[in-house]
Amino acid sequence: MPLVNLRLLCLRPASLPQLFPRSIPLSLPELSSNSFGLNCSSSSSSLSLFAISLPKFQPRVSISGAGKHAHKKEEEEVGDGGGTLMAYEDLGAEGEVFRKTLRLVECAMLASVSGLAYFLSNSLAIENYFGCFFSLPIVISSIRWGLAAGRKTMVATAMLLLTLSGPVKASTYLLMHGVVGLAMGSLWRLRINWGVSMVLCTIVRAIGAIGYILLSSFLIRENILDLITINVHASLTYILMDMGVNMIPSIDTIYAIFGSLLLLNCGFFVFLLHILYAVFLSKLGMRASLTLPHWLEKAI
Repeated sequence: MPLVNLRLLCLRPASLPQLFPRSIPLSLPELSSNSFGLNCSSSSSSLSLFAISLPKFQPRVSISGAGKHAHKKEEEEVGDGGGTLMAYEDLGAEGEVFRKTLRLVECAMLASVSGLAYFLSNSLAIENYFGCFFSLPIVISSIRWGLAAGRKTMVATAMLLLTLSGPVKASTYLLMHGVVGLAMGSLWRLRINWGVSMVLCTIVRAIGAIGYILLSSFLIRENILDLITINVHASLTYILMDMGVNMIPSIDTIYAIFGSLLLLNCGFFVFLLHILYAVFLSKLGMRASLTLPHWLEKAI
């Protein structure tokens, strides 16, 4: 059937009345070669039932138009005050965005290193051998990026230990190492004298140790401070009896002796931390950020 219709379309107009004598002769318009139709032969005309004119294809964006659009966009950005250029400048090595991102990444890395080192040391029972290095990441963060960065590093480390080991280990880290590292890093950041720094850090360490004793007493439901007082009293009484002194020390004397020994222990520990961290940070290239005593500068 489509073949018959195609042949009818290809016939000349004069032969149409012969096929359909009762119909009215139709004269179909001749279409040009670029119209939609069928070309039967060179002598016949191109006939079609419908003449469809296709519009000329025009791209929505030309190359010249794209160039003008880009140029116009640049003029608008410059006209707005160079906001985009300033945004690109912030991503540079000296930009504010780059520095904030670098500070965040360094704080996260130092917190993870400190938390994992403390967790593994407690798990392997080697905390006494590496206890001097648990405060170092907080000190580095405080010296490089300020007091807020050191505080964030300490809190992030505590949160990591809270997730890995529970609240007891996290609290122990804060009392025994975290607060000391934050105090030391803050004082070194402010370039405080070493004598003042050692005294303040010793007090902070002693307060943290007492807090650790109270926390342990609460957890085991036993007054550890009372036990320490009783043992010191008994030891001091035996010493005085061996020396031939018939005297029983009072509770105030025992507390004074206990506090003196605690401050002495914390003072030696803080002094060791100051020397160890000063040497370590000097080897890392942060000597310009430190305020060292003259004898230590000559030794290093």
